[in-house]
Amino acid sequence: MTRITRRTTLLGLMGLGVAAPAAVTLSACGGGAQPTGGAGSPSSLSVWALTGAKQDTYQLTFDSWNEDNPDDQFAVEYFANDSYKEKIRTAIGAGNAPTLIFNWAGGTLADYAANGSIVDLSGQVDDVLSRTIESIGQVGQVDGAQYAVPNNDTQPVILYYNTALFEEHGVTPPTTWDELMSAVETFSGAGVTPIALAGQSVWPELMYIQYLTDRIGGEGVFQKVLDGEAEAWSDPAVTSALDHIQQLVDAGAFGSGFGSVAADSGADAALVHTGQAAMLLQGSWVYGTFKQDAPDFVADGSLGFMNFPAVEDGAGDPANIVGNPANFWAVSADAAEEVQQLAIQYLNEYNLNEEMVESFLGMGAIPAVQGLEEELGELEDGDFLSFAYDMVLSAPHFQLSWDQALPAAPAQQLLTSLSQIFLGEIEPADFVATMNGTLG
Repeated sequence: MTRITRRTTLLGLMGLGVAAPAAVTLSACGGGAQPTGGAGSPSSLSVWALTGAKQDTYQLTFDSWNEDNPDDQFAVEYFANDSYKEKIRTAIGAGNAPTLIFNWAGGTLADYAANGSIVDLSGQVDDVLSRTIESIGQVGQVDGAQYAVPNNDTQPVILYYNTALFEEHGVTPPTTWDELMSAVETFSGAGVTPIALAGQSVWPELMYIQYLTDRIGGEGVFQKVLDGEAEAWSDPAVTSALDHIQQLVDAGAFGSGFGSVAADSGADAALVHTGQAAMLLQGSWVYGTFKQDAPDFVADGSLGFMNFPAVEDGAGDPANIVGNPANFWAVSADAAEEVQQLAIQYLNEYNLNEEMVESFLGMGAIPAVQGLEEELGELEDGDFLSFAYDMVLSAPHFQLSWDQALPAAPAQQLLTSLSQIFLGEIEPADFVATMNGTLG
C-alpha cells in the first residue's frame, strides 16, 4: 500500500454528505476483503465501510489493528453508498450486522438505539472522544447517551464566491441578509446569475432552509421537529425562512434554469468558476471540485469563501453552521460481549489516531479532531482548510443535514415539499401543513 503523504494536492473535502454529493475518488490500494455480501459474525470482529476516497484510510487502521492483534482480526468489506444502506438495514433487522456499524447519526442512529441494535458506549469511549471536536462527538448521542463516535472528516456548508466578479461589480461579500439581497440585485442587473443552485438534485436546497431557520429562530426550532412536538413545523421561523427563500427566487437569485442543474456533475460549481454565477452555497467537499475542475481559478485567488450571512433581528447565532459533522461508528449489540469490547478497544486506540489523522490530511480532508490549527496552516490549501476548521471549532451549534437527521419518510417528504417551494408550486402554509403531517 502506498502511503498518502500530507503534501498531496487537495482533491477535496470529500464525504458522504447531503444525498451523497459527487466526489473525486482514490482507488483502493489492496488489503482487506472485498465485498462478498456476507453478514457479520457475533463471535468475531467484522466491519463494513464505504468504497471511495476514504477506503484507503479506513483500511490503514484495520491493517494496523490486525498486525497488532493477530488472534482477533477484523474481517473488512467495502460497499458502495446505496448498496451499503440497503444491506445494513437488512443485516440489522436480521440480527447479523457487522460488529462496527457505519452510520450518519441522526434519525437512523436513534432508531438503532430505540430498537436495542447498538451498544450504549457511554463511559467506554472516552479516549477517542477526548481527541475529537466536542460538538461533533455529541452528534453521536441519543437522549444524552453516547451510541456512536466520529470516524472521518467534518463537512460544514460554506458560501463560496467568485472574487473577480465581486471586484468587477463593486460588491462586498455579504455578511447580512440585506447585503445578500443587494448583491443579488446588482449581479442580476448585470446579467450574472447571483447564486448557482443545483435544483435538479434538490438536496442543495436544504442548505437554505436550514441556515435561514437557524439564523431567524435559533437551533431550538428544528430540535422541536426532532423531538416530535405537535405542529413543530408551524414555528414562525420556518415560515419566515420559506418567505426568505421565495424572496431569493422572486429576485432571480438562482436564474431561470436552476431546476435543470445537477450537483453530481459539478455543474453548480462550474457556473461559478466560469464566471456565469457569482456565489454558491455548498458543502466543504465542493472545494475539491473547484480544485479538480478549475485549478487555476483556485490558485489565483478567484475563489472566496465565507459563512452564511446573519439575518437582521434573528434569534440564531450567526456563527452556527449546518452540514455533516462527520460519519460515525456504532457497535452492534448482536456481537458477543468479548467482541464488543475488542471493537471498543479499536475505537479508543485506532479510530482517529495520529496515523488516521495524517492520512485524512494527506487527501485534504479535515478529520473531526481537536488541535489541528497549526498543522492545517502549513498545508498547500491551508487558507481554506483553516477557514473551514475554524468554522467548526467556533460554531456554538453544528446542525446535521435535515435529510439525515430525520427518519427516511419525513426526510423524503421534506425534499419533495422544499423543491415545490423553490419552483413556486406551493406556498409556505402548504409546506408547513404537509410537514406537520409527518410528525408522529
